[in-house]
Amino acid sequence: MTTSPASPAPTGSSAPVGPVDSSRIPRYAGPATFARLPRLDQVAKTDVAVVGIPFDSGVSYRPGARFGGNAIREASRLLRPYNPAQDASPFALAQVADAGDIAANPFNINEAVETIEAAADDLLETGARLMTLGGDHTIALPLLRSMAKKHGPVALLHFDAHLDTWDTYFGAEYTHGTPFRRAVEEGILDTSALSHVGTRGPLYGKQDLTDDEKMGFGIVTSADVMRRGVDEISQQLRERVGDRPLYISIDIDVLDPAHAPGTGTPEAGGLTSRELLAILRGLSTCNLISADLVEVAPAYDHAEITSVAASHTAYELTTIMTRQIAASRT
Repeated sequence: MTTSPASPAPTGSSAPVGPVDSSRIPRYAGPATFARLPRLDQVAKTDVAVVGIPFDSGVSYRPGARFGGNAIREASRLLRPYNPAQDASPFALAQVADAGDIAANPFNINEAVETIEAAADDLLETGARLMTLGGDHTIALPLLRSMAKKHGPVALLHFDAHLDTWDTYFGAEYTHGTPFRRAVEEGILDTSALSHVGTRGPLYGKQDLTDDEKMGFGIVTSADVMRRGVDEISQQLRERVGDRPLYISIDIDVLDPAHAPGTGTPEAGGLTSRELLAILRGLSTCNLISADLVEVAPAYDHAEITSVAASHTAYELTTIMTRQIAASRT
């Protein structure tokens, strides 16, 4: 059996430990970490921790996002160390490591939310930023609670086909359709800097939009992106966020089902993967403190279409964070 550790830093060097060298071990072999990066316990300190949360007990339609994190990791084997779109080698700029999974009780949502929050607190305590792989969108609430403890109320860009600001489902306050209403109610979001991106499809009623606006959210629909273009949309989002601490939360169903069939609540008329990646690159000057990527349900995927799109999305977000970390050190 042949195995290989992540590419080591030179002796005596403080350079980050990077992914496994694909010229020595082919990409389909080696560790099953994100982008074949080292595990958290293999590095002295981590700047960006990629962490999975295999939890999907908050879904209202198709389950299966509990398997999303590992599907994204598997698809990320194809990622390479240089990102030409951002002219950066993210894994050389800062230490990125795979922190494994946060294990949450699948039978008790309230307990799971508490577990996720405590685990996120521990990771943030190390000084790392988080690139979280869900899991369903319920996990955004405990993650935002942790962010607010460190940064105060944060700006939020929420990429999703749906608003996720509903009040309850079947009387339950914590579901994948309610995290951002709870976050506003708890005062952990900066309500002057909130926006949904890519929303579309039918709603329960017009009051959904009225309630959402009262919470402070702006809306950029998928049709807006088509008509106005990614450059204009990115500029609008940058202006809305300013220099505030920014958290980005991405439901993979923001993409059209043609680009992301493997998700629990697909809606026609979504963004292309090219549009999503371009908008994110346009946000590279924002103060991105952490991000999540949720609702990848591989059981409904075909030929890894969804997990490949998700792995590239996480790669762009990680690149933005490592560039900012490197810039802060110069």
